[in-house]
Amino acid sequence: MTLSPDVPQAALFEPLSFARGPAMKNRFLLSPMTNQQSHADGRMSDEEFTWLTKRATGGFGLVMTAAAHVQSAGQGFPGQIGIFGDEHLEGLTRLAAGIRAQGALSAVQLHHAGNRAPKELVGVPVCPSDDPRTGARGLSQSEVEQLRDDFIAGAWRAEKAGFDGVEVHGAHGYILAEFLSAAVNRRDDRYGGSLENRARLLFEIIDGVRAECRPDFQIGLRLSPERYSQNLAEIRDVSAELLRQGQIDYLDLSLWDVTKEPEDPAFKGTTLMSHFTSLPRGIVRLGAAGKVMDARAALHVIEAGCDFVAIGRAAILRHNFPELVRRDPRYDSPSLPVAVGHLLEEGLSEPFITYLRSWPDFVAD
Repeated sequence: MTLSPDVPQAALFEPLSFARGPAMKNRFLLSPMTNQQSHADGRMSDEEFTWLTKRATGGFGLVMTAAAHVQSAGQGFPGQIGIFGDEHLEGLTRLAAGIRAQGALSAVQLHHAGNRAPKELVGVPVCPSDDPRTGARGLSQSEVEQLRDDFIAGAWRAEKAGFDGVEVHGAHGYILAEFLSAAVNRRDDRYGGSLENRARLLFEIIDGVRAECRPDFQIGLRLSPERYSQNLAEIRDVSAELLRQGQIDYLDLSLWDVTKEPEDPAFKGTTLMSHFTSLPRGIVRLGAAGKVMDARAALHVIEAGCDFVAIGRAAILRHNFPELVRRDPRYDSPSLPVAVGHLLEEGLSEPFITYLRSWPDFVAD
């Protein structure tokens, strides 16, 4: 079914060009989602390959991996895909080719868990500063510089594997968000203190990836403006500078709920999303994620000023969420909880389903 221009949801199926690299065929991005399906050493599993390529088959314009750790010490959860060694290239190359064969763009999300890394996986986790709450150790300046270089090396591996780009994970309280937070980052060197200094590592990574990779390699960035000791005004300022510089191709906002108002009383009265859609964005594309479970909510994100919508849980429930929205402007996700058999049919493995059992009321007993 092809929608005519007078059908409202047609806006979701217009191609989206970027300043660099190929265009998305529509406005649907598969959110990077923890799934715990890969091997203990970070190598790609058949189960993770199936999960992601099935979403490419289902019509997503851009398919993104789960967070892939750029250092072994940055592992955030069991079964996490890795990109910290050349041993990961074989599986990543297979995945990039599998996604491309279905007509979708591909991206690896680059990640380091910081003080959120489980001790049973990494030993003593690391952080911008010593963190008594988690027992994380503060990084030396040379270690910060190595962390920067390892993010850049992860992007180089993604390019070598054939991906269209990477997304730098600066959200959800992981290490780059920790550097941005004045509450967590108490350094007194060039990576701490002022907002400019706390954001320095993030900008150096982006500049380094841009310099190291081919000119048409796409760079995205995920930020979360709230929670995990983030300051909304500061994240907005960092976003404004990123948009002004134009070194990234897209900014992916994790908002928890695309319709919510900010938690910060100073910003209430309008949606959290609007504080970013109102920023001049130049050549950079803007998207948002947060409880988009039906066709109407997806269209709302575009009508509210974003260029694309990132889909998480709805993509778990239906691998072909974009195609279902194309067919039915009233489409809604299956009601929760869902049966294990449904999730198996949608391309999830038993480890992924076991992880989802930790989500309240998602998987039926």
